[in-house]
Amino acid sequence: MSPVGAVLWRSLRAHQVYGANTDVGKTIVSTVLCNAVQRLKSQDQAAFLKPVSTGPLDDADDRHIQRHAAGTLTKCLYQFDEPVSPHIAAQQKKFTIPRDDDIVASVHKTLSDWAGSGVNFALVETAGGVHSPGPNGNSQADLYRPLRLPIVLVADSRLGGISSSISAYESLLLRGYDVHSVLLFRDEYYKNHEYLLNYFQKKCIPLVPLPSPPPKPSVQDADSLARDEEAMTTYYGRVAQETDVASLLQQLSSKNAERIDRLESMASRAHDTIWYPFTQHHGMEAKDITPIDSAYDDYFQTFVGSDESQHENKLRATFDGSASWWTQGLGHGNPSLALSAAYAAGRYGHVMFPGNIHEPALSLAELLIESIGNPRLRKVFYTDNGSTGMEVAVKMGLRAACDRYGWDASQEQISILGLKGSYHGDTIGVMDCSEPSTFNKKVEWYRGRGYWFDFPQVKMSQGVWKVEIPENLRESLGSGLEFSSLDEIFDMEERLQSAAGKRYQDYIRNTIQDLVHQHRMKFGSLIMEPIILGAGGMLFCDPLFQRCLVEVVRGHPELFDTSAAKSAKDHPVATSWSGLPVIFDEVFTGLYRLGRKSSASFLQVDSDVSVNAKLLTGGLLPLCTTMASNEIFQAFSSPEKSDALLHGHSYTAHAVGCQVAVDSLQTMMQMENSGSWDGYRQDWKPTRSDSPATLSARDSPDVWSVWSHGLVSDLSHAPSVDGVFAIGTVLSISLKDVQGGGYTSTAARGLQQRLSTSDGEFNVHSRVLGNVLYLMSSVTSQPEALRSIEGLLREALL
Repeated sequence: MSPVGAVLWRSLRAHQVYGANTDVGKTIVSTVLCNAVQRLKSQDQAAFLKPVSTGPLDDADDRHIQRHAAGTLTKCLYQFDEPVSPHIAAQQKKFTIPRDDDIVASVHKTLSDWAGSGVNFALVETAGGVHSPGPNGNSQADLYRPLRLPIVLVADSRLGGISSSISAYESLLLRGYDVHSVLLFRDEYYKNHEYLLNYFQKKCIPLVPLPSPPPKPSVQDADSLARDEEAMTTYYGRVAQETDVASLLQQLSSKNAERIDRLESMASRAHDTIWYPFTQHHGMEAKDITPIDSAYDDYFQTFVGSDESQHENKLRATFDGSASWWTQGLGHGNPSLALSAAYAAGRYGHVMFPGNIHEPALSLAELLIESIGNPRLRKVFYTDNGSTGMEVAVKMGLRAACDRYGWDASQEQISILGLKGSYHGDTIGVMDCSEPSTFNKKVEWYRGRGYWFDFPQVKMSQGVWKVEIPENLRESLGSGLEFSSLDEIFDMEERLQSAAGKRYQDYIRNTIQDLVHQHRMKFGSLIMEPIILGAGGMLFCDPLFQRCLVEVVRGHPELFDTSAAKSAKDHPVATSWSGLPVIFDEVFTGLYRLGRKSSASFLQVDSDVSVNAKLLTGGLLPLCTTMASNEIFQAFSSPEKSDALLHGHSYTAHAVGCQVAVDSLQTMMQMENSGSWDGYRQDWKPTRSDSPATLSARDSPDVWSVWSHGLVSDLSHAPSVDGVFAIGTVLSISLKDVQGGGYTSTAARGLQQRLSTSDGEFNVHSRVLGNVLYLMSSVTSQPEALRSIEGLLREALL
């Protein structure tokens, strides 16, 4: 099923009617509004949609509209006979319970059909209260959220109604709904309308009190029902005379038009005021900027621009193919995370951290230490993003090395070891930890302090997994290798003993020895992005090469200082660092981005310092953790304040971010433990045609992706594709480029353009890194949605 987008038309003002509670008169309010539309503007057509109705057919809400709002189009999508909650009524039906996606899609189609047939005003009425469950037991506030219709809230005039009405409003607000109006019945005893009028006026939301309707007959015989019908007819006539519903309708119409006008002007206003990151503004025009009205699950709701038709939906579902710069883990607009943030904001706001502790920061630190799977990491340092977290990591690593080896960094340059194409952020310090590139070489303070190894890369080409050796390394490392599965590539223990493993280690050891002894370089840390180097171009490093780097650095401390061998004997503990502190930048690759909690686990080696961000808060708030060993921590311990790690931010350990991170991590861990991704794992099991070595991993494949194995294989045969890989939520496609590729390549722009201009019901937002186009999903993405994206890729490339 294709994803359903939100809805917005100039010609059709569509609203969703929610009740603060059950039996608050939603259908009466809907009837009042539909009557007003029919009465005030004869050329306007009103419509009423009841997605889910329970109870006898004669009492159905759409039947009430038919009797008392003549001329209104009505429709009910799913009718259940039992007068109980929809989730109970649906279970008692013998046919299949409609999925939430099906209900939302049916609502979307109905409104779209009405918009194209001259309907000007439509109400979509829910059942019960805001959080009354739908047929599948999910809250209606979540069920209908993909549509994000503006809300007409029917408040509760009864005892306790003030509380339930405000609670309902806040629940809707928490989910990103816009409440456009509030209506309720007058009650001269409780006078809820007076209190709520003042409450909502402060929020610039109009409230219209209505006369109380006649009481329902206590006896359900024919005469009583007839008198009730007559009384209701009289009541609606009275409402038309005594209330100014016309002004409310005008306000609703104005808000609809203003919303579209704002969206239409956003691109030009942004072009005038915004300086975008990673963007060359020369030649950039307003039309190149995409206004986003909202986001939910894996999709942006993007504004599609002005057109002559008043009946075209102005919003379109756009798959967030970059996971919003790699941050989305649990989907946009996740209500659980929003509630976590609201709780922490209400409990703390932000509180000063040094010398203090609050529960979210402590809970997150303990959760990471206990669950990350690295026994070395015992201390957690908080920052606000990956770049600053890496700044801290570099300070930690260099201090530890200088402290052990007695180096004075003020008198000599201490460099780092890394990989070509690495990227650790845009702050000045960590820029120097990457080789000269498009990102940094024109930054005036950039110096580039290190040595960066070129390395073998992994890709699938022509249906075969290949480890390709750069041409300049083939004399040392040999020719490329081929494998039948990713599992074989990640079999570290087997491959370490192979001829390739020996060549890798010999090359690395000889290179470091030459750098230290011939070029007089001193190194303070080994810094790597495990498995995939993200911003450098989605470079899939042969994991054996990264493992060998760690093995050589730790196994040969004498390479870095003549006293290192003796120093290593002074630190016999298994978790002590040797040679150099090993820093893993898991900002992009960590926390289930690659299908595992820690991408370092693929290498079967533990770092001394590890940095996590991006998925840490599930895509909701900026937060970063730099975790370190006790031994690294002790390098900063002395009687002198100046020896401390003097680094921090005003919002260090932001309580809201920490609370969200705790809940986000626990959710992802529960998904892993409950087998939520077993379907994807099954798809990536080695086939019986694979080699016997691969078949041993069939029952428990270690490496898998949410992107289908068949897609990766098929794309690897595409004429324009140089190589492709998928792991975890990441799919990377390298396009052939006669100019050689690289960050400045434009080879992937054509594919990016085809995905963004798809003629279907949705399109794809994607980012390119030179000749590489990548897509990634959330860990909560549904297979049906991903297969739809794969269909677009097949159309574009095969």
